[in-house]
Amino acid sequence: MAVKIRLRRMGAKKRPFYRVVVADSRSPRDGRFIEEIGYFNPIADPEELKINVEAAQKWLATGAQPTDTARALLKKAGVYDKAPAAAEEAPAEEAKAEEE
Repeated sequence: MAVKIRLRRMGAKKRPFYRVVVADSRSPRDGRFIEEIGYFNPIADPEELKINVEAAQKWLATGAQPTDTARALLKKAGVYDKAPAAAEEAPAEEAKAEEE
């Protein structure tokens, strides 16, 4: 099953509101989803963006592929900033353990 992180459109006509969801790539845009990991409101001033960073990193680690727009929102929320830092620390700790 190919899993995608994408936006689900909500809200009234000409008043969009998006939920960031993890869904099977075969399901429709506003159809069934696996988990909701955040939301995005482009109409608010300033724009509202809230992402559950831990859930997003978990899904990215298991192979979920974000759409282009979802990837941009995840970068803005700092999901990609925190993931590499944790990955870089682990090898450094292993190297220290090997030296001892």
